[in-house]
Amino acid sequence: KSGLDPGGAWHAWGMACLKAGNLSSAREKFNRCLKPPMDLNQLNHGSRLVQDVIQYLESTVKPILIADDDYFATLRELEATLRTRSLSLEMMCEGKIQHNSYYQECLFYLHSYGTNLAIISFYMRHDCMREALLHLLNKESPSEVFIEGIFIPSYESGKLHMLENLLETIDPGLESWGVYLIAACKYLQRKNYYHILYELQQFMKDHVRAAMTCIRFFTHGAKSYTELGGKQTWLLKIKDHLKVYLQEVSRSSGRKKMAFTFRKKMSAADVSRHISTVDLQMEVTKFLHRCESSGTCQMTGSSLPTLFGNNNMKMDVACKVMLEGKNIEEGFGIAFRVLQDFQLEATEVYSKVAKQLVKQQKYDEIRQLLKCVNESGVAAKNDRDNIILNCLNEFKNIPAEDLDNLIQDMDSDENKIQAYVMCNKLRSAYLVSVRQEKSRAVQLVQHVRQLAENSGDDVVKAICTQWL
Repeated sequence: KSGLDPGGAWHAWGMACLKAGNLSSAREKFNRCLKPPMDLNQLNHGSRLVQDVIQYLESTVKPILIADDDYFATLRELEATLRTRSLSLEMMCEGKIQHNSYYQECLFYLHSYGTNLAIISFYMRHDCMREALLHLLNKESPSEVFIEGIFIPSYESGKLHMLENLLETIDPGLESWGVYLIAACKYLQRKNYYHILYELQQFMKDHVRAAMTCIRFFTHGAKSYTELGGKQTWLLKIKDHLKVYLQEVSRSSGRKKMAFTFRKKMSAADVSRHISTVDLQMEVTKFLHRCESSGTCQMTGSSLPTLFGNNNMKMDVACKVMLEGKNIEEGFGIAFRVLQDFQLEATEVYSKVAKQLVKQQKYDEIRQLLKCVNESGVAAKNDRDNIILNCLNEFKNIPAEDLDNLIQDMDSDENKIQAYVMCNKLRSAYLVSVRQEKSRAVQLVQHVRQLAENSGDDVVKAICTQWL
């Protein structure tokens, strides 16, 4: 008569019927006020009213205890619990849910009015993980429901291995679980749970991604190559994963193509290249670990370069190897292989090393670097000259004799003149200029005279004018 919503009254009446044990009458009353959700895959447990019903039904199921003897009651409860836990998963679900009218009632309300997440969470609460997984598959629920309802509760309660065993039992190839497993990996990566991620990747036999996680274990948080020296087992694990992947690829290529839809693929050539990178990183690690231990370490930086980074980081590795040995020659071989394997800009790396050597005032080492570059057999015509020119920006800090020696080591007269001009050694620039072919010599001397005039060097200006 008053036009009020009768839903609340029906719900209260239904709850009263439940409490009185009249289950069929409760169903009839709740049918008047409960509605199924619009989207069964929404990430919640359905309406508050449904949750109240489930909560009450679950709380009603308790062991029958003798009220006047608490001690024996507690022991009997413990014994019953242990006996229940020791049964197999199927038996637990049959005994606990299928043959119990209150649990059957829960399932009726959940299937009629609950979300898929609510149903799955109910199964998980009552140790029926298999039923939860089968429900997920049958309803083709999205991966978010798997993460929230099954995966997170499994690893939080230490049942990840049980989950893995069940996934494999239901589908030995894991193909039907692919979308869910990839989603679980992404979730773990977002949360930075890399140890659980690595365990899951090994279970999935996703060897390429497992190798990538091992790279992260090797590099993350290390501040020195001494630390990396203690983490070399991860490099061996990377190699193991990549080798197993290669074996699997070669086995499957002979047979019908295997449907590894969710495992990361990589060409055999790329895998072999990565294995070579790991081998080279092991050499670099051993070498730099030894250098740090013997105290020859010179370079310090905020980040520790490895060969698993981008090209700039790989160039930093090559520089580090050359600079941290007893001399340039000791680390040049490894550095040269880094440059060759990754096709890096060699002259740029050599120039960076030369600049560092100027800062360290190791001018003889620069000459040794030039010798090594020359003997490498792949240096371009102007490489040596460009290396010297690049480090002459710091000429003010280089003693005159060492500066002259470096410029004398240049191959091209044109480059020598450029170097002398850079260092304001105009008289030396003039002396090299006049040795050139006549027409070119005239151009060069005119240029030197102009520079002398600009800088107020009357002596060199007069010499140039007289020669011209």
